[in-house]
Amino acid sequence: MINLRVTIYERSEDLPSLSDGNFFHSEALFRIYESTPRVKPYMVVVSGEDGGVVCHLLGAARRRAVSLPPFFYSHCIVLGEGGYDYGGPPTEDLFGLMLETLTRKLQGKVLYIEFSHLCSKMFGYGIFRRCGYYPIHWLNVSNSLHSKAPEERVAAKVRRRVERAAAKGVTVDEVDGEADMDDFVRLLRRHNILKPKRYIPDACFFRGLQQAAGGKLFLTRFKGRAIGCCACVCSSGNAYLWYLASLRKSYVRLHPGAVTIWHAIKQAHANGYAHICFMDVGLPFQKSPYRDFILQFGGKPVSTYRWFRFSVRWVNSLLAWFNRD
Repeated sequence: MINLRVTIYERSEDLPSLSDGNFFHSEALFRIYESTPRVKPYMVVVSGEDGGVVCHLLGAARRRAVSLPPFFYSHCIVLGEGGYDYGGPPTEDLFGLMLETLTRKLQGKVLYIEFSHLCSKMFGYGIFRRCGYYPIHWLNVSNSLHSKAPEERVAAKVRRRVERAAAKGVTVDEVDGEADMDDFVRLLRRHNILKPKRYIPDACFFRGLQQAAGGKLFLTRFKGRAIGCCACVCSSGNAYLWYLASLRKSYVRLHPGAVTIWHAIKQAHANGYAHICFMDVGLPFQKSPYRDFILQFGGKPVSTYRWFRFSVRWVNSLLAWFNRD
């Protein structure tokens, strides 16, 4: 930790050269955030004595509108523990340095900060606690793609549903052109209109994902109408299903959600990714229809934490007490 320098960059033209193995902390995603309305990226970079980058961490402050006072607020999300340019595994000391710097920078600028999708449940536990964060139990689901083919893991009834839907004319293709992009974003917003926690960024964000290396947007159609969609990215040899939407109630017999997910899994397997991870399975409630649905594709649930910190200290203390272990 001697002679390390920590800098926060807010403009892409000022960024140093960074490793791009971890998409969620890459310059590419920084530029996508930068071009997206109501999103401001912060890249924390730790440099050594020679000026070379040791590690970096990307956070995105997103501005949201709500129907109750204060009507507008910002929150920051961080996906994962950062990128480590020396090629080794992440260390808690370096992560703690970046966490403390980002927390100080955003104190009072955002309502809360959220960390998710860390490499292990207990990674950084003591550091988060020291910086005033509190954990909420969460679940992640990932499907292994390297030891068995997806067909060997998926539930038989899901395969039958997908095959019947294909026989009826349901197709899945990559988003191509503005008309497809408009259908993709419209469906995503419609699907999430009654889910206040689910943040759907501007269409600029998805255009950026589509153009990024490893980014894929899929659109499921029936008789020309969009009935399902998903956004996937590749990072560190794994595929991540980031956004998902379908008209499952309007087209219940066509199972658009299952068709869309199955296509994403098959594409990830064909491209040689080791796993496909579902990024928002949710809280570990005993009954979760969505989680049960995702698990039918052969994945495994893993207990983990999401870490939160509110800038309003008494609110943070109250929530930390309420969510105490």
